[in-house]
Amino acid sequence: MPKQEAPLLQLQDYLPAGSFDEVLYYLQHYHVHLTITRKRQTVLGDYRHAITNKNHRISVNGNLNKYAFLITLLHELAHLFTYEKYGHRVMAHGKEWKDEFGKILAKFLLKKIFPADIEKALMHTLQNPAASSCGDERLLRVLHNYDEKKEGVHLVEQLPHGAEFVINGGRVFKRGEKIRKRYKCVEVKTGKYYLFSAMYEVSLI
Repeated sequence: MPKQEAPLLQLQDYLPAGSFDEVLYYLQHYHVHLTITRKRQTVLGDYRHAITNKNHRISVNGNLNKYAFLITLLHELAHLFTYEKYGHRVMAHGKEWKDEFGKILAKFLLKKIFPADIEKALMHTLQNPAASSCGDERLLRVLHNYDEKKEGVHLVEQLPHGAEFVINGGRVFKRGEKIRKRYKCVEVKTGKYYLFSAMYEVSLI
């Protein structure tokens, strides 16, 4: 999917029921240039603050399920709110951002938009939001249950030890042991080792 500005009314197709009006208010009030982009493995969304002749800019991966899309968008809106209040005076994912993300997340939780399992994971997230939208594995694992299932695609943690898998671009790896939160995998062609997130999507050979 090429990167494109999202017509706001079409945004309803990407959001769960009951969330569109509130989201639309924030996007219009803060004059956000929203883009929906192709899948990115290491980032689900992105925020760029307003500069001369350019509005605030937010991008969200278009392949996300509706709940993941909304949560990612709220993550990026929290960056906007933090910038509006503090500019560059605070850390990108410091206390101030966590406070803003917690507040907007709590507001949407009150709307009872999310299924019970996602709501439970989000309540845990509220205690200490992850800096990266890809970093909260507990939440990602629950959200994965709502993804459209793709034949032959698995999470790294679902593979048996020693299984060979291929990633985008055609590189082949063999899954090794888990080291803390990541899996140590060897690239078959080069013998070099790489660490993969447990939630990284790959194709089993």
